[in-house]
Amino acid sequence: MVTPLFIALAACSWTRPLSSDLLRVVVPLSVLDLSPVTSSATPRQAIVESIALARRCDGLSYTRYWVAEHHGMANIATSAPEVLIAHIAASTTRMRVGAGGIMLPNHNPLRVVEIFRTLEALHPGRIDLGLGRAPGTDPVTAAALRRGQPDDPNERLAELLAFANGTFPEGHPFAGVIPMPSDVRLPPIWMLGSTLAGASIAASLGLRYAFAGHFAMQNAQQAVRHYRERFQPSADLNRPHAMVALAVICGEDDEQAERLAAPATLAVVRNRTGRRAPIASVEEALAYRFTPEERAIADDFRRGAVVGGPATVLTGLTRIADELGADELMLTTIVPDHADRVRSYELVSHAAQITPVSVS
Repeated sequence: MVTPLFIALAACSWTRPLSSDLLRVVVPLSVLDLSPVTSSATPRQAIVESIALARRCDGLSYTRYWVAEHHGMANIATSAPEVLIAHIAASTTRMRVGAGGIMLPNHNPLRVVEIFRTLEALHPGRIDLGLGRAPGTDPVTAAALRRGQPDDPNERLAELLAFANGTFPEGHPFAGVIPMPSDVRLPPIWMLGSTLAGASIAASLGLRYAFAGHFAMQNAQQAVRHYRERFQPSADLNRPHAMVALAVICGEDDEQAERLAAPATLAVVRNRTGRRAPIASVEEALAYRFTPEERAIADDFRRGAVVGGPATVLTGLTRIADELGADELMLTTIVPDHADRVRSYELVSHAAQITPVSVS
Protein backbone atom coordinates (compact mmCIF):
# COMPACT_ATOMS: atom_id res chain seq x y z
CA MET A 1 0.00 0.00 0.00
CA VAL A 2 1.43 3.37 -0.98
CA THR A 3 0.11 6.80 -0.17
CA PRO A 4 -0.27 9.78 -2.50
CA LEU A 5 -0.45 13.31 -1.20
CA PHE A 6 -3.78 15.02 -1.62
CA ILE A 7 -3.41 18.64 -2.59
CA ALA A 8 -6.06 20.80 -0.92
CA LEU A 9 -6.32 24.46 -1.87
CA ALA A 10 -8.98 27.08 -1.32
CA ALA A 11 -7.79 29.38 -4.10
CA CYS A 12 -5.48 28.80 -7.05
CA SER A 13 -5.06 29.48 -10.77
CA TRP A 14 -6.95 26.93 -12.85
CA THR A 15 -7.99 26.56 -16.44
CA ARG A 16 -11.60 25.63 -15.67
CA PRO A 17 -14.33 27.25 -13.51
CA LEU A 18 -14.07 26.68 -9.77
CA SER A 19 -16.64 26.21 -7.05
CA SER A 20 -16.45 28.20 -3.86
CA ASP A 21 -15.85 25.05 -1.84
CA LEU A 22 -12.44 23.82 -0.77
CA LEU A 23 -10.72 22.44 -3.88
CA ARG A 24 -9.18 19.04 -3.68
CA VAL A 25 -7.21 17.30 -6.42
CA VAL A 26 -5.84 13.80 -6.02
CA VAL A 27 -2.24 13.90 -7.24
CA PRO A 28 0.25 11.30 -6.02
CA LEU A 29 3.59 12.99 -5.36
CA SER A 30 6.93 11.23 -5.66
CA VAL A 31 10.66 12.01 -5.47
CA LEU A 32 13.35 12.00 -8.16
CA ASP A 33 16.80 11.97 -6.55
CA LEU A 34 19.89 13.02 -8.52
CA SER A 35 22.25 12.80 -5.50
CA PRO A 36 23.46 16.38 -6.07
CA VAL A 37 27.14 17.02 -5.40
CA THR A 38 27.77 20.43 -3.85
CA SER A 39 30.83 22.64 -3.55
CA SER A 40 31.01 21.80 0.16
CA ALA A 41 30.42 18.03 0.00
CA THR A 42 31.93 15.01 -1.75
CA PRO A 43 30.17 12.63 -4.18
CA ARG A 44 30.33 9.92 -1.51
CA GLN A 45 28.54 12.22 0.92
CA ALA A 46 25.90 12.95 -1.72
CA ILE A 47 25.10 9.23 -1.97
CA VAL A 48 24.96 8.83 1.80
CA GLU A 49 22.62 11.83 2.02
CA SER A 50 20.38 10.26 -0.61
CA ILE A 51 19.84 7.24 1.60
CA ALA A 52 18.97 9.51 4.53
CA LEU A 53 16.56 11.50 2.36
CA ALA A 54 14.88 8.31 1.14
CA ARG A 55 14.30 7.16 4.71
CA ARG A 56 12.75 10.52 5.57
CA CYS A 57 10.54 10.57 2.48
CA ASP A 58 9.35 7.06 3.29
CA GLY A 59 7.80 8.55 6.42
CA LEU A 60 6.34 11.54 4.55
CA SER A 61 3.90 9.52 2.40
CA TYR A 62 5.59 10.06 -0.96
CA THR A 63 4.53 7.38 -3.41
CA ARG A 64 7.78 6.60 -5.26
CA TYR A 65 11.47 7.29 -4.82
CA TRP A 66 13.42 7.13 -8.06
CA VAL A 67 17.15 7.58 -8.66
CA ALA A 68 18.57 8.80 -11.94
CA GLU A 69 21.47 7.52 -14.03
CA HIS A 70 24.17 10.01 -15.03
CA HIS A 71 27.85 9.49 -15.77
CA GLY A 72 30.88 11.78 -15.64
CA MET A 73 28.95 14.74 -14.23
CA ALA A 74 30.58 16.81 -11.51
CA ASN A 75 27.28 17.70 -9.84
CA ILE A 76 25.39 14.37 -9.97
CA ALA A 77 26.56 11.21 -8.15
CA THR A 78 23.94 8.67 -9.32
CA SER A 79 25.98 6.54 -11.73
CA ALA A 80 24.76 3.13 -10.49
CA PRO A 81 20.99 3.37 -9.92
CA GLU A 82 20.46 -0.37 -9.55
CA VAL A 83 22.84 -0.43 -6.57
CA LEU A 84 21.14 2.55 -4.95
CA ILE A 85 17.69 1.04 -5.56
CA ALA A 86 18.68 -2.13 -3.71
CA HIS A 87 20.01 -0.18 -0.74
CA ILE A 88 17.12 2.30 -0.60
CA ALA A 89 14.50 -0.45 -0.84
CA ALA A 90 16.22 -2.30 2.01
CA SER A 91 16.37 0.91 4.05
CA THR A 92 12.69 1.83 3.61
CA THR A 93 9.43 -0.02 4.14
CA ARG A 94 6.59 1.55 2.16
CA MET A 95 7.53 3.59 -0.94
CA ARG A 96 8.00 2.12 -4.36
CA VAL A 97 11.66 2.48 -5.37
CA GLY A 98 12.87 2.65 -8.93
CA ALA A 99 15.10 3.96 -11.68
CA GLY A 100 14.44 7.24 -13.32
CA GLY A 101 15.91 5.72 -15.27
CA ILE A 102 18.09 2.97 -16.61
CA MET A 103 19.59 4.49 -19.76
CA LEU A 104 19.26 1.86 -22.48
CA PRO A 105 22.34 2.80 -24.56
CA ASN A 106 24.56 1.93 -21.59
CA HIS A 107 23.19 -1.51 -20.71
CA ASN A 108 22.84 -5.06 -21.93
CA PRO A 109 19.06 -5.77 -22.09
CA LEU A 110 19.40 -9.27 -20.60
CA ARG A 111 21.28 -7.92 -17.61
CA VAL A 112 18.63 -5.25 -17.02
CA VAL A 113 15.92 -7.93 -16.92
CA GLU A 114 17.98 -10.12 -14.57
CA ILE A 115 18.82 -7.23 -12.23
CA PHE A 116 15.28 -5.91 -11.96
CA ARG A 117 13.73 -9.35 -11.56
CA THR A 118 16.17 -9.87 -8.71
CA LEU A 119 15.19 -6.55 -7.15
CA GLU A 120 11.51 -7.49 -7.50
CA ALA A 121 12.19 -10.86 -5.87
CA LEU A 122 13.81 -9.12 -2.90
CA HIS A 123 11.18 -6.36 -2.62
CA PRO A 124 7.93 -7.66 -4.14
CA GLY A 125 5.56 -4.99 -5.39
CA ARG A 126 7.91 -2.11 -4.56
CA ILE A 127 10.18 -1.80 -7.61
CA ASP A 128 9.74 0.37 -10.75
CA LEU A 129 11.82 0.18 -13.94
CA GLY A 130 12.09 3.48 -15.76
CA LEU A 131 13.87 3.29 -19.12
CA GLY A 132 15.54 6.16 -20.96
CA ARG A 133 16.84 6.35 -24.53
CA ALA A 134 19.67 8.85 -23.96
CA PRO A 135 23.06 7.92 -22.47
CA GLY A 136 22.88 10.48 -19.67
CA THR A 137 26.40 11.72 -20.27
CA ASP A 138 28.80 13.29 -22.76
CA PRO A 139 29.75 11.53 -26.05
CA VAL A 140 33.19 10.36 -24.86
CA THR A 141 31.87 8.83 -21.64
CA ALA A 142 28.99 7.29 -23.60
CA ALA A 143 31.47 5.63 -25.94
CA ALA A 144 33.41 4.25 -22.97
CA LEU A 145 30.19 2.76 -21.55
CA ARG A 146 29.09 1.10 -24.81
CA ARG A 147 32.37 -0.40 -26.01
CA GLY A 148 31.12 -1.94 -29.26
CA GLN A 149 27.52 -2.65 -28.26
CA PRO A 150 24.63 -1.70 -30.59
CA ASP A 151 23.82 2.01 -30.56
CA ASP A 152 20.08 1.83 -31.31
CA PRO A 153 18.13 2.26 -28.03
CA ASN A 154 14.93 1.07 -29.73
CA GLU A 155 16.64 -2.20 -30.64
CA ARG A 156 17.72 -2.60 -27.02
CA LEU A 157 14.19 -1.90 -25.79
CA ALA A 158 12.73 -4.52 -28.12
CA GLU A 159 15.30 -7.07 -26.95
CA LEU A 160 14.64 -6.26 -23.29
CA LEU A 161 10.89 -6.78 -23.74
CA ALA A 162 11.50 -10.05 -25.58
CA PHE A 163 13.68 -11.33 -22.73
CA ALA A 164 11.11 -10.19 -20.15
CA ASN A 165 8.09 -11.69 -21.92
CA GLY A 166 9.69 -14.70 -23.61
CA THR A 167 8.61 -13.48 -27.05
CA PHE A 168 11.66 -14.06 -29.22
CA PRO A 169 10.44 -15.72 -32.46
CA GLU A 170 11.09 -19.40 -32.99
CA GLY A 171 14.58 -19.94 -34.28
CA HIS A 172 15.99 -16.73 -32.76
CA PRO A 173 19.38 -17.44 -31.13
CA PHE A 174 18.14 -15.98 -27.81
CA ALA A 175 14.79 -17.80 -27.79
CA GLY A 176 16.06 -20.39 -25.31
CA VAL A 177 17.62 -17.91 -22.88
CA ILE A 178 15.69 -17.74 -19.59
CA PRO A 179 16.50 -14.70 -17.43
CA MET A 180 16.70 -15.63 -13.77
CA PRO A 181 14.91 -15.56 -11.42
CA SER A 182 12.45 -17.03 -13.90
CA ASP A 183 9.46 -17.10 -11.54
CA VAL A 184 9.45 -13.32 -11.01
CA ARG A 185 7.81 -10.83 -13.35
CA LEU A 186 9.69 -7.74 -14.41
CA PRO A 187 8.54 -4.70 -12.39
CA PRO A 188 6.29 -2.13 -14.11
CA ILE A 189 8.10 -0.45 -16.99
CA TRP A 190 7.98 3.30 -17.45
CA MET A 191 9.20 4.97 -20.64
CA LEU A 192 11.06 8.18 -19.88
CA GLY A 193 11.28 11.10 -22.26
CA SER A 194 11.34 14.84 -22.84
CA THR A 195 10.13 14.82 -26.47
CA LEU A 196 7.40 13.26 -28.59
CA ALA A 197 9.69 10.31 -29.39
CA GLY A 198 9.49 8.85 -25.89
CA ALA A 199 5.76 9.59 -25.72
CA SER A 200 5.19 7.76 -29.01
CA ILE A 201 7.10 4.68 -27.87
CA ALA A 202 5.27 4.54 -24.53
CA ALA A 203 1.91 4.92 -26.27
CA SER A 204 2.55 2.31 -28.95
CA LEU A 205 3.80 -0.30 -26.45
CA GLY A 206 1.18 0.38 -23.79
CA LEU A 207 3.74 1.49 -21.19
CA ARG A 208 3.58 4.03 -18.38
CA TYR A 209 5.11 7.36 -19.37
CA ALA A 210 7.30 9.69 -17.29
CA PHE A 211 8.01 13.12 -18.75
CA ALA A 212 11.28 14.81 -17.73
CA GLY A 213 9.84 18.23 -17.04
CA HIS A 214 12.60 19.12 -14.59
CA PHE A 215 14.72 20.16 -17.56
CA ALA A 216 12.30 20.40 -20.52
CA MET A 217 8.96 21.62 -19.19
CA GLN A 218 8.15 23.53 -22.38
CA ASN A 219 7.39 20.26 -24.19
CA ALA A 220 5.31 18.70 -21.42
CA GLN A 221 1.77 19.50 -22.55
CA GLN A 222 2.34 18.38 -26.13
CA ALA A 223 4.13 15.18 -25.10
CA VAL A 224 1.54 14.10 -22.52
CA ARG A 225 -1.32 14.84 -24.93
CA HIS A 226 0.46 12.90 -27.68
CA TYR A 227 0.90 9.94 -25.33
CA ARG A 228 -2.74 9.91 -24.24
CA GLU A 229 -4.19 10.28 -27.73
CA ARG A 230 -2.09 7.45 -29.19
CA PHE A 231 -2.05 5.03 -26.28
CA GLN A 232 -2.56 1.36 -27.17
CA PRO A 233 -3.63 -0.88 -24.25
CA SER A 234 -1.25 -3.70 -23.36
CA ALA A 235 -1.42 -6.81 -21.18
CA ASP A 236 0.11 -4.82 -18.32
CA LEU A 237 -1.70 -1.49 -18.72
CA ASN A 238 -5.20 -0.91 -20.06
CA ARG A 239 -5.25 2.88 -19.89
CA PRO A 240 -2.61 5.62 -20.25
CA HIS A 241 -0.75 6.66 -17.11
CA ALA A 242 1.46 9.75 -17.26
CA MET A 243 3.76 11.17 -14.62
CA VAL A 244 5.56 14.51 -14.92
CA ALA A 245 8.84 15.24 -13.13
CA LEU A 246 9.51 18.85 -12.27
CA ALA A 247 11.94 20.98 -10.29
CA VAL A 248 10.44 22.01 -6.94
CA ILE A 249 12.02 24.07 -4.17
CA CYS A 250 9.86 24.77 -1.12
CA GLY A 251 11.01 27.11 1.63
CA GLU A 252 9.44 28.36 4.82
CA ASP A 253 8.18 31.29 2.73
CA ASP A 254 8.51 32.61 -0.81
CA GLU A 255 11.52 34.78 -0.01
CA GLN A 256 13.58 31.93 1.43
CA ALA A 257 12.63 29.65 -1.45
CA GLU A 258 13.82 32.21 -4.00
CA ARG A 259 17.21 32.34 -2.29
CA LEU A 260 17.43 28.54 -2.18
CA ALA A 261 16.58 28.32 -5.89
CA ALA A 262 19.58 30.38 -7.00
CA PRO A 263 22.11 27.47 -6.95
CA ALA A 264 19.81 25.18 -8.99
CA THR A 265 19.29 27.94 -11.55
CA LEU A 266 23.04 28.50 -11.87
CA ALA A 267 23.62 24.73 -12.14
CA VAL A 268 21.19 24.48 -15.06
CA VAL A 269 22.93 27.38 -16.82
CA ARG A 270 26.34 25.79 -16.33
CA ASN A 271 25.11 22.37 -17.51
CA ARG A 272 23.57 23.75 -20.69
CA THR A 273 26.68 25.78 -21.52
CA GLY A 274 29.08 22.86 -20.98
CA ARG A 275 30.56 24.09 -17.68
CA ARG A 276 29.37 21.46 -15.23
CA ALA A 277 30.53 21.99 -11.67
CA PRO A 278 29.41 21.05 -8.14
CA ILE A 279 26.28 22.86 -6.96
CA ALA A 280 27.29 26.34 -5.80
CA SER A 281 26.48 27.80 -2.40
CA VAL A 282 23.54 30.17 -2.11
CA GLU A 283 25.91 33.10 -1.65
CA GLU A 284 27.98 32.22 -4.74
CA ALA A 285 24.87 31.73 -6.85
CA LEU A 286 23.29 35.01 -5.76
CA ALA A 287 26.53 36.88 -6.55
CA TYR A 288 26.78 35.40 -10.06
CA ARG A 289 25.93 37.74 -12.93
CA PHE A 290 24.33 36.07 -15.98
CA THR A 291 25.14 37.07 -19.54
CA PRO A 292 22.08 37.72 -21.75
CA GLU A 293 22.38 34.18 -23.17
CA GLU A 294 22.65 32.69 -19.68
CA ARG A 295 19.71 34.77 -18.44
CA ALA A 296 17.55 33.31 -21.21
CA ILE A 297 18.49 29.78 -20.07
CA ALA A 298 17.81 30.67 -16.44
CA ASP A 299 14.43 32.19 -17.28
CA ASP A 300 13.47 29.12 -19.32
CA PHE A 301 14.29 26.86 -16.36
CA ARG A 302 12.41 29.02 -13.88
CA ARG A 303 9.27 29.06 -16.03
CA GLY A 304 9.01 25.30 -15.56
CA ALA A 305 10.11 25.18 -11.90
CA VAL A 306 7.85 25.51 -8.86
CA VAL A 307 9.49 27.70 -6.22
CA GLY A 308 7.97 29.26 -3.10
CA GLY A 309 6.55 28.70 0.34
CA PRO A 310 4.13 25.81 0.94
CA ALA A 311 1.00 27.60 -0.32
CA THR A 312 2.77 28.87 -3.45
CA VAL A 313 4.20 25.43 -4.22
CA LEU A 314 0.88 23.64 -3.77
CA THR A 315 -0.81 26.20 -6.00
CA GLY A 316 1.84 25.57 -8.66
CA LEU A 317 1.64 21.79 -8.40
CA THR A 318 -2.14 21.85 -8.65
CA ARG A 319 -2.04 24.13 -11.70
CA ILE A 320 0.52 21.93 -13.48
CA ALA A 321 -1.32 18.69 -12.72
CA ASP A 322 -4.56 20.23 -13.98
CA GLU A 323 -3.11 21.81 -17.14
CA LEU A 324 -1.17 18.71 -18.16
CA GLY A 325 -3.66 16.09 -17.03
CA ALA A 326 -0.86 14.35 -15.12
CA ASP A 327 -1.74 11.23 -13.15
CA GLU A 328 1.24 11.78 -10.85
CA LEU A 329 3.92 14.40 -10.21
CA MET A 330 7.55 13.63 -9.31
CA LEU A 331 9.52 16.33 -7.51
CA THR A 332 13.26 16.86 -7.74
CA THR A 333 14.84 19.36 -5.36
CA ILE A 334 18.36 20.68 -5.90
CA VAL A 335 19.66 22.88 -3.10
CA PRO A 336 23.22 23.00 -1.71
CA ASP A 337 22.40 22.12 1.90
CA HIS A 338 21.07 18.65 2.72
CA ALA A 339 18.95 19.94 5.60
CA ASP A 340 17.23 22.42 3.28
CA ARG A 341 16.55 19.66 0.77
CA VAL A 342 14.96 17.45 3.41
CA ARG A 343 12.98 20.42 4.71
CA SER A 344 11.62 21.19 1.24
CA TYR A 345 10.10 17.71 0.97
CA GLU A 346 8.82 17.96 4.54
CA LEU A 347 7.08 21.27 3.87
CA VAL A 348 5.30 19.95 0.78
CA SER A 349 4.24 16.82 2.63
CA HIS A 350 3.03 18.63 5.73
CA ALA A 351 1.05 21.15 3.68
CA ALA A 352 -0.91 18.38 1.95
CA GLN A 353 -3.81 16.25 3.15
CA ILE A 354 -2.95 12.54 3.13
CA THR A 355 -5.21 9.61 2.28
CA PRO A 356 -3.92 6.06 1.61
CA VAL A 357 -4.38 4.85 -1.96
CA SER A 358 -2.78 1.86 -3.71
CA VAL A 359 -0.67 2.89 -6.73
CA SER A 360 1.25 0.45 -8.95
